[in-house]
Amino acid sequence: MYLKEFEVRWNDLDANRHLANSSYINFMSHTRLSFMMEKGFGQGNMVKNHIGPVVFYEHMFYFKEIFPGKPVRVSLRLKGISEGGMYFEFQHNFYNAEGVNMARCNMMGGWIDLQTRKLRDVPELLFSALNSLDKTDDFKILTKEDTRKYKQFPEDL
Repeated sequence: MYLKEFEVRWNDLDANRHLANSSYINFMSHTRLSFMMEKGFGQGNMVKNHIGPVVFYEHMFYFKEIFPGKPVRVSLRLKGISEGGMYFEFQHNFYNAEGVNMARCNMMGGWIDLQTRKLRDVPELLFSALNSLDKTDDFKILTKEDTRKYKQFPEDL
C-alpha cells in the first residue's frame, strides 16, 4: 500500500479546530501526485503527453477527528481502472500515528486530453504505474457505465 505522511498544520484546520474538508482533498491529491512522480510520471510527462486528471466524484467517510500535533498518513490503493486507463477509481484511507483509520475516501476520475478537451486513454508508463498499485478487495475493470453508476446527470435551468 502506498503511504504518504503529512504534518497537520494550523492552516489545515477548520472552525472546529480539526482537519478541514478541503485539507482532506488536498492531502489526497498530493498523495496521488507523489505516487505518480515516484513512478516517473510527474507534471513534465503530463505536459509532454497533453493530459491532466479530472475528478468525477469524491465520497468521504469520516470516522474520527484529526487534530494538529501528530502526523497523519494517507494511503492510496487502486479500486478500479479501465482497459486503457481512461477511467480510474482510488481508495484513500487516513491513519493517525498509531495506525487508527480516521477517514476513507473513494474517488473516481479520468484523464482528459488538454488539446482536444476529451477523455482519453493514458500512455503505457502511466497505465503501468497505476496498475502497479495495491488493489482493494473489490477491485474491478471499469467501463464507461461505471462512471454513471450513481445516475447523476445535469439538469439545466
